[in-house]
Amino acid sequence: MLPPAGQLLRSARGRWQQPLAAAAAARSGRSLPAPQMLRLKQTGNLKHHKAACYSTLVPSDEVTVSYRYGLPVVTLMLPSRKERCQFTIKPMLTRVGTFLQDIQKEDKGIERAEVFTTDGSKIPTTALMEILLMNDFKLVINNTTYSVQVPVKEKWSREHATEAEDIKSLVHRLFIALHLEDHQLRRERELLQKLDHLREQLVPLEQMKAKIATSADAKTNRLLWTGLALLSTQGGALAWLTWWVYSWDIMEPVTYFITYGSALAFYAYFVLTKQDYVYPDVKDRQFLHYFYRKSRSQHFDVEQYNKLKEALAEVEESLRRLHQPLHLQLPIQEINDKD
Repeated sequence: MLPPAGQLLRSARGRWQQPLAAAAAARSGRSLPAPQMLRLKQTGNLKHHKAACYSTLVPSDEVTVSYRYGLPVVTLMLPSRKERCQFTIKPMLTRVGTFLQDIQKEDKGIERAEVFTTDGSKIPTTALMEILLMNDFKLVINNTTYSVQVPVKEKWSREHATEAEDIKSLVHRLFIALHLEDHQLRRERELLQKLDHLREQLVPLEQMKAKIATSADAKTNRLLWTGLALLSTQGGALAWLTWWVYSWDIMEPVTYFITYGSALAFYAYFVLTKQDYVYPDVKDRQFLHYFYRKSRSQHFDVEQYNKLKEALAEVEESLRRLHQPLHLQLPIQEINDKD
């Protein structure tokens, strides 16, 4: 008796030879018995036999990228739910961080989700998915690393690319023509409301600032007049000592050391403030000193006031640009340079 493998081979050989025998019987006029079907039954344990399985199905734990309706679709296995999930991505709008957050939102058991290049360099979360899908990458979910192969997307010809750009430009112009006026009106209404709100917040601060500035300016002027009086007194004292009390031979060294002391004081001012001793700058510095000291005593928030003033200036600049349609597509820096 033949072994099972030999019987299977023999039965198969007989089945392969049946068509040939039927053809020969047809030529000779003989009839063959009815064909019999071979039924195989699996016996034994599969782990004791070697088998080569070929399949076109994707393994359940693999991350794949495919294109559907022109958009990339990432399919992966959720570790906690043990089911595959598909994520449709808009490459030019979606960032890597948003894609990873969507994965973590879908499966709360994912604590770590990162993307690396094939050489191990980490891809920042601010990068666009369009850049990520240009090459193969590695997706790390918790402690499992998946090697993702990105299929090569069919490139458009130059004519198709030109037509697509023309269509995009046409759609953009149509959108502007249909919605620009409504958008401008809605934007202007929002800016005017924000402008009124900022001005209401600035009214009490402006009043308090005006009082503090008046007080600081008065103290600064008082200090300037005091300095003038002291210099005048010093000059008169030196003249009285030179012509009425002592002689020039005695007062000359005194005036020299006074001049040297003044130069030393000016140099010390430069070392401490990193500014030259220029009278307008000295006045402004002293004014700010009095202003901030008075603000602390009056509980005037200078930082909050500055933030509100900056916000007010931005709103006014936005309104100015909105009222000039030619400036809508230009950056603020370029507009300022032209002005």
